[in-house]
Amino acid sequence: MDLISNLSLGFGVAFTPINLLYAFVGCVLGTLIGVLPGIGPIATIAMLLPATYALPPVSALIMLAGIYYGAQYGGSTTAILVNLPGESSSVVTCIDGYQMARKGRAGPALAAAGLGSFFAGSVGTLILAAFAPPLTELAFKFGPAEYFALMVLGLIGAVVLASGSLLKAVGMIVLGLLLGLVGTDVNSGVARFSFDFPELTDGIGFVVIAMGVFGYGEIISNLSQPEHEREVFTSKVTGLFPTKQDFKDMIPAVLRGTALGSALGILPGGGALLASFAAYTVEKKTRLRPGEVPFGQGNIRGVAAPESANNAGSQTSFIPLLTLGIPPNAVMALMVGAMTIHNIQPGPQVMTSNPELFWGLIASMWIGNAMLVILNLPLIGIWIKLLTIPYRLLFPAIVLFCAIGVYSTNNNTWDIWMVAIFGCIGYLFIKLGAEPAPLLLGFILGPMMEENLRRALLLSRGDWSVFVTRPLSAGLLAACVLLLIIVLLPSVKSKREEAFVED
Repeated sequence: MDLISNLSLGFGVAFTPINLLYAFVGCVLGTLIGVLPGIGPIATIAMLLPATYALPPVSALIMLAGIYYGAQYGGSTTAILVNLPGESSSVVTCIDGYQMARKGRAGPALAAAGLGSFFAGSVGTLILAAFAPPLTELAFKFGPAEYFALMVLGLIGAVVLASGSLLKAVGMIVLGLLLGLVGTDVNSGVARFSFDFPELTDGIGFVVIAMGVFGYGEIISNLSQPEHEREVFTSKVTGLFPTKQDFKDMIPAVLRGTALGSALGILPGGGALLASFAAYTVEKKTRLRPGEVPFGQGNIRGVAAPESANNAGSQTSFIPLLTLGIPPNAVMALMVGAMTIHNIQPGPQVMTSNPELFWGLIASMWIGNAMLVILNLPLIGIWIKLLTIPYRLLFPAIVLFCAIGVYSTNNNTWDIWMVAIFGCIGYLFIKLGAEPAPLLLGFILGPMMEENLRRALLLSRGDWSVFVTRPLSAGLLAACVLLLIIVLLPSVKSKREEAFVED
């Protein structure tokens, strides 16, 4: 009964005209960002963080959440029509989605992506509503030692689940932790690693790193590609509705993708990207029925499963953020930034001290998912037209808006130079094949880890055994060790590398 009364409170908040408007704005912006290749939700949310100063906290978070799950929808449109993943989690959707489009089945592919996403998003939101309260109760039992152990688990999880080389993922996390140390020491008040630059005594701005590494880095990478490599799908999209056989093939794939995405979204470092790769790998291992199109040649299961998984993952990744105050991925780290701007401390107290925000955000996700289904299918023609805008016009506009956004945060030209530097660093990461998301997690969790470590040691008078004598803390650290042992086993290591490589 508690869940029903909480959800009725949430829908009461979400159905106010102002919040409906911002949910709509978030969904449209998210879809647009997903459709445009190279501008992910991270860069967009980072760009819009300064704009949320003037908004009420609930409206601001509803809009930013809409951008996140809207981008998961939009990314599939370009993946299917143009063979260009508009969003990183849509990479695997290209494999079969584009082949379906080439065979004149773009409509069923887009419908499979849209309907699968809607179902998975709704299930993910239901899981979030059901599991958030008990997890919040558990979070109140956490002290500094437990929070430190949980953050260590989060960082190890981010290393294990990052795509590509383990060594590069560790390097990214360490770099993030080091960048988090720049600024003034909390206990002594002494400036650390500021190199006598007064601007660095407050530390490096989170928006500066996020926008530089993800926004400018991606833009430089896109501009380095020759223009003739950009293919535009100009065929008319007809026959949106899948056939009866398509539905028979789709439904089990959607259910498998939703289950997998819901579980992986909760894990630190997981979220939408890992969920879509894992779902596609599972589908490839599932036996084809007689006469079914092989994978890589336009199998509808290769579209429905990863799209369901990435949407379920994007919804359930809100669970650790809202209940424990721990961001499981880079976008959730930005949401922490948005909450901090509005003087809201992310963590278990949000549900008790600000129930309108907590349940309003959850209810808005159902409304947003319904909006996205209604919006996306009729707007396909507009998105195709948008893809024909030349990069030479599109990207200077994005660079300008990023610079305005960064400057307006602190009214400081130093931040613009810093974004430019981090943009070059982000491009270097892309060239080296290093995934920058763990860096952002290290940067966010580093100062929180340091604070909780020092607090735990102060309370225990310098006794390090506090981390193993408290049951919750000891259990979390044991999970860290187990996770490291498992991932370093040769058989698991080779399987992990295989999961991120597609034909």
